[in-house]
Amino acid sequence: MAEKDKILIIRFSAMGDVAMTAPVVREFRENYPGVELVVVSRAFFAPFFKGIPGLHFCNFNPGEQHKGLGGIFRLYKTLSAMGITCVADLHDNLRSRILCSLFRFSGIRIARLDKGRTQKRRLTRKNNKILVPLKLTVHRYAEVFGKLGYPFTLKNELSKSKKEQNIPNVQEQKKIGISPFAQHQQKVYPFDKLERVLLELAEKGHQLFIFGGSAEEQQQAEKWEALHPGIRSTVRKMTLDEELKFISDLDLMLSMDSSGMHLASLQGIPVVSVWGATHPYAGFLGYGQSLSNAVQNTLYCRPCSVYGNIPCYRGDFACMNNLAPEIVIDRVIAQLNG
Repeated sequence: MAEKDKILIIRFSAMGDVAMTAPVVREFRENYPGVELVVVSRAFFAPFFKGIPGLHFCNFNPGEQHKGLGGIFRLYKTLSAMGITCVADLHDNLRSRILCSLFRFSGIRIARLDKGRTQKRRLTRKNNKILVPLKLTVHRYAEVFGKLGYPFTLKNELSKSKKEQNIPNVQEQKKIGISPFAQHQQKVYPFDKLERVLLELAEKGHQLFIFGGSAEEQQQAEKWEALHPGIRSTVRKMTLDEELKFISDLDLMLSMDSSGMHLASLQGIPVVSVWGATHPYAGFLGYGQSLSNAVQNTLYCRPCSVYGNIPCYRGDFACMNNLAPEIVIDRVIAQLNG
């Protein structure tokens, strides 16, 4: 450990996982203000780290200059020229391992994320499931810095400073973000049930703003927007930086186990999260979020997956299909009134 260290932080993707690293990096900075930091990730994710002093963001482009082994070597040459003294691998995939190996061969010390794979297999296996809460991913990220000689106790608390209102405010209304999409279908609350949630919340006078990213999600969001004047789609209407500023003015986010939860956490916004095939016990609850706001069914088969990428072996998707809209609505209202 030395105050002159320059730590390379690797987290290439996915969006939610990269967003989860940012508050950990901010807490690291509070504890070690003299250490230089370099984050390497996809250029799209740079806004997550905006405003962290002493941090340089390096773009990772796997489709062009950083494609394949040659691309990873080019990335290594770029990063090594920055005077990196140690590496925090917060990803632990093939690319990050190759990059770490190149640094290790040149005498740079490395610390790698422990993903807890064995414990997660026990949590998600079909038989003899061990249903216990595992270490939060944000704490796993913090531990990597401890391995490098920079231990700190992660606060893991939401911190929201009220900024200027970017959304017109009506005193009786609450501004609720809706993040209904996810990469895998097993993490998505059925649209017909979600529609009932949206309409009832809108009828109660709240303003609802739907978030997403793809063209298909835009089409679905616009269908919901047409149902009620209190429902608005934000999909594909702003940059990520603009979206983060927009989220910072919300009162609450209703999200799946997806990036929407982590974007809201990054902005200090409480989240009511809906869980299907996955489970908050796997460690992916948003930074500073409360387990009491995780809406889920208690079933013997849950969780069947860490990431939601395994089809329902029962065939009935009961974890979501049997989750009544009223339960989701009640949790949202309770949080708004709390």
